[in-house]
Amino acid sequence: MKLVSPCHFGMEAVLKRELLDLGIEIESVEDGKITYLGDASTICLANMFLRTTERVLIQVGKFKATTFDELFEGIKQFEWERYIPIDGKFWVTKATSIKSKLFSPSDIQSIVKKSIVERLKTKYNVTWFNEEGASYPIRVNILKDEVTVTLDTSGVSLHKRGYRKLAGKAPITETLAAAIILLSPWKADRILVDPFCGSGTIPIEAAMIGANIAPGMNRSFIAEEWKNIIPMKEWYRVNDMATDLVKTDVTMNIQGYDIDDQMIRICRENAKMAEVDQYIHFQQRPLSELSNPKKYGFIITNPPYGERLEEKKAMPALYEEIGRKFNQLDSWSCFMITGYEDAPKYMGRKADKNRKIYNGMMKTYLYQYMGPKPPKKPKETDNK
Repeated sequence: MKLVSPCHFGMEAVLKRELLDLGIEIESVEDGKITYLGDASTICLANMFLRTTERVLIQVGKFKATTFDELFEGIKQFEWERYIPIDGKFWVTKATSIKSKLFSPSDIQSIVKKSIVERLKTKYNVTWFNEEGASYPIRVNILKDEVTVTLDTSGVSLHKRGYRKLAGKAPITETLAAAIILLSPWKADRILVDPFCGSGTIPIEAAMIGANIAPGMNRSFIAEEWKNIIPMKEWYRVNDMATDLVKTDVTMNIQGYDIDDQMIRICRENAKMAEVDQYIHFQQRPLSELSNPKKYGFIITNPPYGERLEEKKAMPALYEEIGRKFNQLDSWSCFMITGYEDAPKYMGRKADKNRKIYNGMMKTYLYQYMGPKPPKKPKETDNK
């Protein structure tokens, strides 16, 4: 099957590396998505192990359409009976259209559903569908009149790992937090501090990466019901694999600070849900108290952006203080995602790298300040 996984614009390279690490064959990399090839086992692997995608989609097909008649006929040509059984519940969960003649999402949804019904009526020789079986959500994207039709195997977005029951304002998604950490050279033996930890997403994702806890371990996927496409034993096999890969003997020094005591309580609850609370120290602490005697550590953080007008006035002083505290941390690296474009100016130093990332519809920047590499540990010698 041809499979598609979307990601944050600017984070395609991270998702590509994840897929290659799983041994998955990539067909194409485009802005905000990667297309790859695989079977039922690949769908289970991708849902369980990918940290930086929102969904795993089966691409049913592509075609050009500039009229609703062309849309209806094009959809009808696909072999829907391969995917949707006679009792399957199916609907168009999302339709998007960009720079295309067909632009009404509700009309696109309605016509696609009618077309699939017509096809399946003929194939199953029925006049009515009860739709009491497994759920098969369909997604339709039209870009420059090219229609791409997919089946969503994930259901609830993959950024919902199951641990974040509570969140603060303007939280960073789990997938974006994981992508930033994976983009950095941080490893579990290096200290990591998030001085604006909010609900704890960056420290928790780092702890899950360090302990090799698969992001899909504590949740379910809609395709688990698809017995006609994926045998249940595949889900069990991949779950067992994920359990076996967890590192139970790892030690980490991950710290999260926030000035709001209520947020620190939320962080601790979320970390407990993710089963990584033993790796993270959360503390109510202002930025002014950011210091650490250890060398070669990492600041990975998502500070305030000053989205509201009254907050904007406080941004220069805030980013000046971030720059001051970072400069005092000898040999540390800093990876900071923010929508505040003047951040480097007030931090007093130009970033080594600057990556533009779209966080939803918001343009943000990942400023990367690289510290020196720690000296290599001497190899153990054989004293025979």
